[in-house]
Amino acid sequence: MSKIALLALAATALASPAVAQSLSVPGSWSFAAGAATDNRSKNASKTQGDPFVYGLAEWESADGYFYGGTGAETIDSNGSSVEHDLNAGIRPTLFGFDVDLNVAHKWQIDADPDTDDDAFEFTADVTRSIGPAEARLQLQHSPNGTGSTEAWTWVEVQAGWDFTDKLSATAAVGRREQDNNIDYTGWNAGMTYAVTDSVDLDLRWFDTDADEPGPQYEGALVAGVNVYF
Repeated sequence: MSKIALLALAATALASPAVAQSLSVPGSWSFAAGAATDNRSKNASKTQGDPFVYGLAEWESADGYFYGGTGAETIDSNGSSVEHDLNAGIRPTLFGFDVDLNVAHKWQIDADPDTDDDAFEFTADVTRSIGPAEARLQLQHSPNGTGSTEAWTWVEVQAGWDFTDKLSATAAVGRREQDNNIDYTGWNAGMTYAVTDSVDLDLRWFDTDADEPGPQYEGALVAGVNVYF
């Protein structure tokens, strides 16, 4: 069985009611799984333009302040085809702004020998919603990335609009600066449609100003589906 099939099977099993019931820690659990025609992170491809699947599980305290989770997704980086992560954070509300502070540890499975295959990432999101409009500022930093990349920082601004309770649109632009790797600006814009309360479809254009060969930084129209449990 391929690693993609194994990951999809694991995500399905993790999201089953039996597993959810057995995780009886105070608070609540949520699960998600999905797939898309490309795995885009910070507007660059993590699968060299190929499709990917993912699965994740998240615990949230009863008051919604603390959370933690784990996930896995398929990639094509440093000889690895699967990346796992563990993360934890807090979600306070300050002066009308929704704040999300998160720390994650990511590692690539079966990466090339002598490759730096794991990294810590720190993320801060500040979001404000007024009626159908929403704006978000995101700051991410890693003191030492995977592969040859050393410290990097990502700053992104995003704006969104809810046309209906099912259809929304967002657009974002961000800047990534990296030690021992290229600096670039990336952007994306697209629409999300909620087919049901637990299934949504996303269609989005991604692009960057990086002048590099190959599909990693090239513009692409990406279609995806997400399922929530």
